[in-house]
Amino acid sequence: MRLAPRNARIAVVGAGWAGLAAAVELCAAGMRPVVFEAAKQIGGRARRVEFHGHPLDNGQHILAGAYHETLRVMKRVGADPERLFHRFPLEIEHALAGFRLALPESGNIFGKTLNLASAFFMAQGAPFDEKIAGARFVQSLKRRGFRLSEDCAASELYDRSGLRGKMRRYFWDPICLSALNTPPEKASAQILANVLRDTLDGAQSDTDFLLPATDMSALFPDAAAAFIDANGGELRVQRRVGALRPEANEIFIDEEAFGHVILAVAPQHALTLLESHAEARATVEILSTYAFETIGTVYAAYPEEIDLPARMRGMECDAPGSIGQWVFDRGRLDERNRGIFSFVLSSSANGWEEYDDDALASRLHRELETLLKCSLPAPRWTRVVRDRRATLSCRPKLQRPAAETPIAGLQLAGDYVYADYPATIESAVRSGVAAAARVVEKARAQ
Repeated sequence: MRLAPRNARIAVVGAGWAGLAAAVELCAAGMRPVVFEAAKQIGGRARRVEFHGHPLDNGQHILAGAYHETLRVMKRVGADPERLFHRFPLEIEHALAGFRLALPESGNIFGKTLNLASAFFMAQGAPFDEKIAGARFVQSLKRRGFRLSEDCAASELYDRSGLRGKMRRYFWDPICLSALNTPPEKASAQILANVLRDTLDGAQSDTDFLLPATDMSALFPDAAAAFIDANGGELRVQRRVGALRPEANEIFIDEEAFGHVILAVAPQHALTLLESHAEARATVEILSTYAFETIGTVYAAYPEEIDLPARMRGMECDAPGSIGQWVFDRGRLDERNRGIFSFVLSSSANGWEEYDDDALASRLHRELETLLKCSLPAPRWTRVVRDRRATLSCRPKLQRPAAETPIAGLQLAGDYVYADYPATIESAVRSGVAAAARVVEKARAQ
């Protein structure tokens, strides 16, 4: 059923993945949202950037097969996940440490439970007792319905479950860090359990890695913008919203009145827009406590014939002073970027943030030579992207704000709003979809 409600102008503030998902769902329901974006480019923290003529991203991203809502809204706007992603079974390999764990292909006839157990027991480079501990850990979580009696740090849960050694360092710790973007010592064990529930205990394909075969803007934001335009919505870039002014049953943005507003900006920007509103005091208090995690992405351009033996590889090892964590071969993902590698640094525990850009790129170059066991020419160019507020620090017992605010007509959306998940693309999309559904429901009731 397509809706065209009277006197129900709708604004979406923010054109990241949450805001775009909300606008797409509103358009699909027959509404015509106005989307405000402060930046020149849509996509938020997952968008295209160009370095030396190459379409890259403002940070390396990896998605999971369990990102069902992301894949659904991509299909809605005509972006084909089968064409835009490289899908392959979960595989973590740290060649320098002699460790490898991989799940079989999704179509394996033994099913996910046996495949997961076999992946643990066939993991290379880890003692048998560490593999047993991993299998028992997953089974224990399943028996409890992936609910903990009390939240704690993921590292504490690991300690109690007997996870240690190489399996912990090269599998369990990276799973936590990559899923929650928060080191295990600070990360919420309950949110980690939620992620494990939806991946390791979901459909077998839910554990798959999805690596973009193009830049992040081409995955969804570009197609979403075209969909919004084609369905009567309006996208206004370089339109910073400095204030929200509720009056009677409307919310004014500048001199424009809207019956509903979806605030889909980062939590620090939501805090700025809400802190002058007494009704939103509880939300403001929650947002004011948030901490953030830094993520670094280092791009290095080598001659086109240089490549990795796979799309991605772990770099961590026992060598003193090593800082590399993950390296991706962008040429294997998108042939337009042959010879370009992206190094991802998610945890500051190894001190990488203390390096300046040149020293950081030089250090990673030497570590790549060690990984590939050969000398390499100096990169033609390098570029370091440091996002000091890349994601919300997903800590134990972290409070999340209610999506529906006390300000009439104002909804929140964003990766920090979806309480069951860490700050990921999937949580951003889910929050945007949920906000749009609430607006549609209210419009139907008018």
